[in-house]
Amino acid sequence: MSVKRIDHIAVVVDDIEGALNFWRDALGMDMTHMEEVAEQQSIVAFLPTGGSEIELVKPTTDSSGVAKYLAKRGPGMHHICVEVDDIHATLAQLKAKGIKLINETPTIGAGGKQIAFVHPGSTSGVLVELYQAA
Repeated sequence: MSVKRIDHIAVVVDDIEGALNFWRDALGMDMTHMEEVAEQQSIVAFLPTGGSEIELVKPTTDSSGVAKYLAKRGPGMHHICVEVDDIHATLAQLKAKGIKLINETPTIGAGGKQIAFVHPGSTSGVLVELYQAA
């Protein structure tokens, strides 16, 4: 198991256009595209910089995990995503070390990537997403 890089930092928003006013218009980051991620019940705007990106995430339902997070904590940083070379091996190794996982098996995220989340209770309070390229 190895972490290859930080892929993205996700920011939960209740208004993507309002958030783009800062990230794209004021800060000057380019938005490559916006995509609905049905599996995660959200719309995501992608703003790459260097070898990683900022992702603005807006829930599309009131019942998703992202929507519940937004309702409880308001807009702000949601998670850090790291790319791993083998998501199945990584999840097995974390589980063997007693790390609490939200997803014990990968699901499909934006762009068809395999993703899984690690519970913040095992990561000093940070929601961590693991991803393996499709």
